[in-house]
Amino acid sequence: MKFVLFIALLIISELGTGQSYRWQQRVNYTMSIELDSENHQLKGNQYLTLYNNSPDTLTKLYYHLYFNAFQPGSDMDVRSRNIIDPDPRIGKRIATLTSDEIGYHDIKCVQQESKKLKFSIHGTILQVELNKPIFPLDSAIIEMEFKSQVPIQIRRSGRNNKEGIDYSMAQWYPKLCNYDEQGWHTPPYVAREFYGPWGRFDVTIKMDSKYCIGATGLLQNSENIGCGYSSDESKGKSKTWHFIAENVHDFVWAADRDYTHKIYTRNNNCKLHFLYQENDKTKDAWSALPVIIDSALQFIETRFGPYAYTSYSFIQGGDGGMEYPMATLITGNRPLISLVGVSIHELMHSWYQMMLATNESLYPWMDEGFASFAEEEVINHLKKLNLIPGQFVADPHNETIRNYIDFINSGREESLSTHADHYSTNTAYGQESYGKGALCLVELKYIIGETAFRQGMLNYYWRWRFRHPNPNDFFREMEKVSGIELDWFKEYFVYSTKTMDYSIDSLYVKDAKTICRVKRIGLFPMPIEVRVELKSTSSTLYYIPLNLMLGSKPFEKNMNVVQLKEWSWVNPYYEFIIDASIESIKSIQIDPENQMLDVNSSNNLFFNNLN
Repeated sequence: MKFVLFIALLIISELGTGQSYRWQQRVNYTMSIELDSENHQLKGNQYLTLYNNSPDTLTKLYYHLYFNAFQPGSDMDVRSRNIIDPDPRIGKRIATLTSDEIGYHDIKCVQQESKKLKFSIHGTILQVELNKPIFPLDSAIIEMEFKSQVPIQIRRSGRNNKEGIDYSMAQWYPKLCNYDEQGWHTPPYVAREFYGPWGRFDVTIKMDSKYCIGATGLLQNSENIGCGYSSDESKGKSKTWHFIAENVHDFVWAADRDYTHKIYTRNNNCKLHFLYQENDKTKDAWSALPVIIDSALQFIETRFGPYAYTSYSFIQGGDGGMEYPMATLITGNRPLISLVGVSIHELMHSWYQMMLATNESLYPWMDEGFASFAEEEVINHLKKLNLIPGQFVADPHNETIRNYIDFINSGREESLSTHADHYSTNTAYGQESYGKGALCLVELKYIIGETAFRQGMLNYYWRWRFRHPNPNDFFREMEKVSGIELDWFKEYFVYSTKTMDYSIDSLYVKDAKTICRVKRIGLFPMPIEVRVELKSTSSTLYYIPLNLMLGSKPFEKNMNVVQLKEWSWVNPYYEFIIDASIESIKSIQIDPENQMLDVNSSNNLFFNNLN
């Protein structure tokens, strides 16, 4: 009865906010760790409170043990040595690690209500058998004592990266796997993405006082240790940094003896932290970065929704760029344009992972792809403001379209629905998740129109923020805002590798009327725009909606557009009348703005050779 009443009240509450009910687990982490920087080992105590908001009784728990991947013979090692195009950052490096270079998590003890629990380790997954089940709407505190060794920095996490950063502490603690309507999500760590429940992180870090630390969350004891980033050694050999982060699903930190720490406070009092080693390679670019990021955020929050936290840290570390809640690890020895590019991409993950948090293993394109789409628009905006070098362009996504068409024509494309860990090649994963994921938004904008698309992106943000949306949730928002059915697009774009290819088949006269015949060559049906340009230099856009849409996109009133009857997807041909003599026509072009993923645009353009 208690559970039924809770669900009823929650549904009523959700209806009041216009949002859909979906239960999700919640966690509170309290962790205290001490890092021995001489031996690169840490001792930790973790108190995890799990609030079981599911309708299921839990008898087991599963944790990620990411450091265990950095051992010879691990799944990450074997996968890297057998895939045909290994990530050069990994390659065969793990296989050569010595005992003092590997990473590991040594789980000393796991307890529930002061009673020890049985557990087993399966590579990067810890399985814990509960003494007492966690019933629906109940909670439990799980205590854990662990010892870990920080590996040589190879992928994302580790010590002594190529730029000389001492510690990049990502995926550093035993992290509870997520449990949702599909059950536990326990993929072994082989290089890809992450998924976890939201909660509160209360983390204290004790280490040598000579280090500066940047992290997720807000520092709680800044009055004692100079904002937590000071290298002042006057207080003794060790210091304790205390961070709290609310409503996040991970916690990252980094430490270095030579960090420069600068704080930029935005007009809304959000603090931007920049931690980097200042030298001839970094000084100019990192000094220019704060103002650029502030301008970028003004644009981002208007177009994609407000940033929900009060702090964000750009931290030099890691092996390229990797996103985390309220922070990113990025390599820092870059020219300005590169530094801005990686910073904007990782910052956009604050939207398409940290605040929306799709299951990145199952839907990496909803995170990497959407972040890439936004990055292209933000970078183009910064060029327009002359804040970074480069030329502003009308459509910043054209290059992504061209590159992905080349990839399609290479024959290596795989379905976008492929699990992130199970692509046959790293190239396919990158092209699909980043490129095709971004192009999902480009094609939707083409289908439903600019106005509906922009509103749809904001609706998606507000309705599904902190809710772990899936593809159905996203496409449904776009359907509601546009009034257009999009089932067909989702099925073709996400679950198939069918291609778009349209051509001008013929132009002829029948019953004194000029007829244009268009052919669908590829199996991916789309609404079509055809521009007819007359020799008098005037032009008309003929719009052919697809019958599967059960609607059509609007056009601006001042545009010369003729809306035609819908094209049935089962028919490979479509004919329409052009209101002009055949002699007066200069050219006919399908998709004149190059917005479609048409794999052969050479047959899209027809030039009339008649005098």
